[in-house]
Amino acid sequence: MRLIRGLHNLRDQDHGCVATIGNFDGVHLGHQAVFRRLLAQGQALGLPATVITFEPQPMEYFAPAMAPARLTRLREKVTAIANTGVARVLLLEFGAKLAQMPARDFIEQVLVAGLGVRYLLVGDDFRFGHNRAGDYQLLEQVGRELGPPTAASGASASTGSGSGSGRSGNGFAVENLRTIKHNDERISSTRIRELLAGGDFEQAAHLLGRAYRICGRVAHGDRRGRTIGYPTANINLHRRVSPLRGVYAVQVHGIADSPWPGVANIGRRPTVAGTDERLEVHLFNLDRDLYGAHLEVEFRLRLRDELRFESFDALKQQIARDANAARQWLLSP
Repeated sequence: MRLIRGLHNLRDQDHGCVATIGNFDGVHLGHQAVFRRLLAQGQALGLPATVITFEPQPMEYFAPAMAPARLTRLREKVTAIANTGVARVLLLEFGAKLAQMPARDFIEQVLVAGLGVRYLLVGDDFRFGHNRAGDYQLLEQVGRELGPPTAASGASASTGSGSGSGRSGNGFAVENLRTIKHNDERISSTRIRELLAGGDFEQAAHLLGRAYRICGRVAHGDRRGRTIGYPTANINLHRRVSPLRGVYAVQVHGIADSPWPGVANIGRRPTVAGTDERLEVHLFNLDRDLYGAHLEVEFRLRLRDELRFESFDALKQQIARDANAARQWLLSP
């Protein structure tokens, strides 16, 4: 899969495609169904599938304090999209320039002149452009105004940023995304966040199509765990807010051929006056330097909330109880 960071990195061969637009946080079963539909349409038209997404996500730009927790960091999301068979991801930086771009300019510069979209798959409630003025109806209108889509004009069109409204044969079809359900329940990133927060990892996995994991490289921490007999692998969350907080029984992928059991804490570590959210994992019976290793932490059971303890010794005693509970649940036959 080709990751295209910004319109300026588009190549001639990127022009002419079928596309969809969205945040796609979590790349859950609903998103995967969208991509399957897009791939099928691309195969029918003989065109590659392109997913258009944003970094940061629009809500994180407009109202960062109110933005929802991310299910997936950018790297995880791109990897999950690639696993569906999508050929290209166009990553647009969401800043002042994009936020202030009129809706029609977005259509002409990004969809027409930039990508040469021939078929677009979006929700009927999709809004875009300055002041969210663009909608499904505008996309349909402009797609018709530009004339019937033709493969020939798409193959030869320029990828420049000028208006495409004067070029005949550069139109595109628009299809409405339908609500996708699992066992009569609407699949959404919001619902998955609720399930994770409540510790319902089984149902979250049903909606995601896979077990929930947080991935990242092991970084140097404060080394406090070593002083009390519980060394931890510290993993940067790469997100402003985590969808999980508390203590969990986990299985960690990337250490051996099979998952490695452990106990993890996600939070700010109030007992030691921590300020940043961090994922710390204590791996059972492992004495190995993991710095720089890329690990995937799979969450299996929520044990408790993150708490502030009056002393380091009280924290040590609680960690021992947490580790014992995680061992019993993970390792019991």
